[in-house]
Amino acid sequence: MKKCFITGFPGFISRELIKEAVQQNLFDYYYVLVLPEFAERADKELNLLAGGKAEVVTGDITKEGLNINPGILKGLEQEVTHVFHLAAIYDLGVDEEFAKKVNVTGTENVIEWALTLNLKCFTYFSTAYVSGKRTGEVFEEDLEEHSFKNHYESTKYMAEKLVRTRMNKMPVVIIRPGIVTGNSKTGETSKFDGPYYMLNMFSKLKFLPATPRIGKGNVLFNTVPVDFLVSAVLYLSLRKEAAGHTFHVTDPNPGTIGELYDLFLKELLNRKAKGSIPPGAAKLGLSSKAVCNWLGTRKEALDYFQYDVRYDCSNLLHHLEGSGIDCPNIREYGHKLVHYYKETQFAKEEKIHA
Repeated sequence: MKKCFITGFPGFISRELIKEAVQQNLFDYYYVLVLPEFAERADKELNLLAGGKAEVVTGDITKEGLNINPGILKGLEQEVTHVFHLAAIYDLGVDEEFAKKVNVTGTENVIEWALTLNLKCFTYFSTAYVSGKRTGEVFEEDLEEHSFKNHYESTKYMAEKLVRTRMNKMPVVIIRPGIVTGNSKTGETSKFDGPYYMLNMFSKLKFLPATPRIGKGNVLFNTVPVDFLVSAVLYLSLRKEAAGHTFHVTDPNPGTIGELYDLFLKELLNRKAKGSIPPGAAKLGLSSKAVCNWLGTRKEALDYFQYDVRYDCSNLLHHLEGSGIDCPNIREYGHKLVHYYKETQFAKEEKIHA
C-alpha cells in the first residue's frame, strides 16, 4: 500500500497536490500535518478533498519528533511510504530568525523523522530561487553559496543543502518550482502573491491616467502553473529513476517580465504601459509598509524585475518524456489568471464598498 505524509496543509500547493493525487487514485491514504490551531479548518478541507482516505495529524515541524503524539508517531512510522515536505515560510519580507526556524530547522526535523521510515520517496519542495542573485543560466544540480535577495531565498538554500546531505540515506526528489500561478485551465488560485502583486497594484492605481512600466521589462519571469507543478511532482515522486535528482519545475520557454506586465495590464484595465520607472526608484516608493499593504504588494518583489536568470530544466524534460505532462506557457493562459482575479478580487472589493 502507498500512504503519504504531507506538510504544508492547508496551503495552496498542498491542497492542489492532494486533489490531483486523489483524482488519479495514486495513494491509498493521506496524512497531513497541521498546527493544532488549524486542525478544525484542515479537517473540513481534507474531508472535501479525500473523504475517508485522509487524516489530519497535529504537530509542529519546528519541534523534535514534529511534536506529534508518540503513539500516533509510531503508527505513522509503520505505514508512511511517501513524504511530501512543503511546509515553509514563503513571505519575501520574512525576518531571518523566523525563516531559519521554519525553513531550516523545520526541514531538518522532517528529514530526521523521515530517516526512521521505510520510504519509497522523500519529495522536498525547494525553490528555483536558491540561485539568489545569480544571473545567466542555472542548472538543476547547481547549488552554490552566494548572495541572496531576501531571507526566504537564503533559508531555502540552507534547507536544500541539508536535504542533499541525506540523499545517500533515502530516496530523495528535490523540486525547485518557479513562481507558482493559478491553474492554467481555470485561472483558479487561493494565493494572490508573486505575479498577482502586479494585478493588486494595477487595481489600486487604476485612477491614475497612465500606468508606467517598472524597469526595462527584458528580464525573464519564471512562472509555472500549479496544475503542471503538481502533475509533474506526483509523476516524479512515483518514479524510482527520479530519486537522487533535482528538478527545475519551470517553463522551458519563459516570457519576460515586460510581456507579463503588458498582458496583465491589458487584460485587467485594457491599457498599455506608458513611460517607465527604475526598479530602485519604485522600491523606494514602497519603503512604507502601509503603502505596500494598501497596494497589496511587497517591495522585495521588485528585486525580481532586475536579475535576469534562465533555469535549465533538462532533467525535468528528460524524466517527463512520454508522460504527456507539458508546461503551458503563460502567454497562453495568463488571461485566465486575470479573469479569475477579476471575478474574485473585484467582487470582494465591491462587497467592501457596498
